[in-house]
Amino acid sequence: MATVNIHAAKTQLSRLLKRVEGGEEIILARAGKPVAKLVPTEASAAGRAPGLWRRKYPHLVPDLEKLADRVDEPLADDELAAWEK
Repeated sequence: MATVNIHAAKTQLSRLLKRVEGGEEIILARAGKPVAKLVPTEASAAGRAPGLWRRKYPHLVPDLEKLADRVDEPLADDELAAWEK
């Protein structure tokens, strides 16, 4: 774990954040005394997980699959009329 003085951190913030995104933890220090820690968030550490929506809302999947089958169908006349008002 690297320690960086706050003054240096201000001038190198982009580089430090790139290191943190890579999983490294960095201590910020003032006059050599630790003050704060830069750590990766769960989202940046884990990245995006495909299929998360399906796992989170499994009860909606069947209805959405039915809707996906109909998405290219033309609207019924009464629905089309309602949109044209």
